[in-house]
Amino acid sequence: MMDKKIAVIGAGSWGTALSMVLSDNGYNVSLWSHRKLQAEEIQNQHTNEKYLPGVVLSNLIKGTDRLDEALKDASALLLVVPAKAMRDVLKQIRTKLNHPLLFIHGVKGIEPGSFKRMSEVIMEEIPESLRSGVVVLSGPSHAEEVSLRHPTTVAVASPNAQAAKTAQDLFFNHYFRVYTNEDMIGVEIGGALKNIIALGAGMLDGLGYGDNAKAALITRGLAEISRLGTKLGAYPLTFIGLTGMGDLIVTCTSVHSRNWRAGNMLGKGQKLDEVLKSMGMVVEGVRTAEAAHALAEGLNIEMPITTAIYQVLFEGKHPKTAVDELMDRDKKDEIAPLTHSLNERMEQKH
Repeated sequence: MMDKKIAVIGAGSWGTALSMVLSDNGYNVSLWSHRKLQAEEIQNQHTNEKYLPGVVLSNLIKGTDRLDEALKDASALLLVVPAKAMRDVLKQIRTKLNHPLLFIHGVKGIEPGSFKRMSEVIMEEIPESLRSGVVVLSGPSHAEEVSLRHPTTVAVASPNAQAAKTAQDLFFNHYFRVYTNEDMIGVEIGGALKNIIALGAGMLDGLGYGDNAKAALITRGLAEISRLGTKLGAYPLTFIGLTGMGDLIVTCTSVHSRNWRAGNMLGKGQKLDEVLKSMGMVVEGVRTAEAAHALAEGLNIEMPITTAIYQVLFEGKHPKTAVDELMDRDKKDEIAPLTHSLNERMEQKH
């Protein structure tokens, strides 16, 4: 496929950084933005200053605001748009597409309202005759560091082993190491729900708490993600990998994380509307918290951290009050719920 063109839909920081990986691997990249001025900047100045300031883009990356132009002669499609926009963008793509493509997405979120994973949305909107496979790319990966070609490791997941292998071949290079995984559900759930925990980590830092609190949040947050993911059909061990623990570590501990930054501002007393306005970028964890809270209630799964963060975001609870209430909960066993989830998953499999 080295002579083929890749269409990247979404010119934010992550879409642009992944375009750089593809261009470094020798692919022609058509990077689509719905903003004409941004597309012209990428095309003519080889920069994307709003999202990756100071980074120079390869001549192999062409900017466009026309979907038909982006899709023409493409052999694979990488979707990196906000979760809430995914379905609308796919509807537009479907009207422009006249040949099957490998659909890869790098979106760490859940669709608002339907609470569906991005692969489910893709398969609903794109006929099987127009897709050769559906793959998710996820893992601990700040766009800012990828654009500097710092060592990064991610996973690509699909129940279609050949599709995952093709995606691995597209992105793999000396600074961007890619593993394959067949558990698409687990990779998508881990990548999406870690943003909720990152909001909580930012709140803890904003409140002035230390490393003990953050370690507890990350560890118990992983337990919640595992419980929900397993109930939805994921393999439990996926969550101790790159798209579970790995993504949690990087997102909960770095100022690069927009979810951590948003949580930090909330912890310091700012209101959600003020925070989102000042961020200027999508904070996926906010809507994902709403989705995960609804899913947990519907499936009768205990997710106290997620519930607490939901209450801070949407019910006006003060972050310190949420922390105090979490600490005052009834005594629990640490491992028993995880063992139950693993046993339940193994019974489903057999």
